[in-house]
Amino acid sequence: MARLTVKVHPRAKRSRLAGKFGDAWKLDLAAPPVDGKANEECVRFFAELAGISRARVRLVTGATLRMKVVELEGVEQSALDRLVAAQSEVTNPADANQQRQPGEK
Repeated sequence: MARLTVKVHPRAKRSRLAGKFGDAWKLDLAAPPVDGKANEECVRFFAELAGISRARVRLVTGATLRMKVVELEGVEQSALDRLVAAQSEVTNPADANQQRQPGEK
């Protein structure tokens, strides 16, 4: 079981990981924070990212807050970390280049 802390930004153009925000990941959501739509989009996003059903993704904390802890059942923490890092690099190639250490390719 893997967990991830995210800071959500509802009403974005599209749902995507927008990089790190301190110890959390910034998650843009293309849904408004009304009637649980942003939470549903958050669950859908991580289910699709990990290739699991939405029933295996749950919000542990933060149902009414922007800072949320998302738990993915049946996914190893290391696998989730790799997926999130890869997704962030795909959506933010400039940010990925800035995060590399000198001498890395």
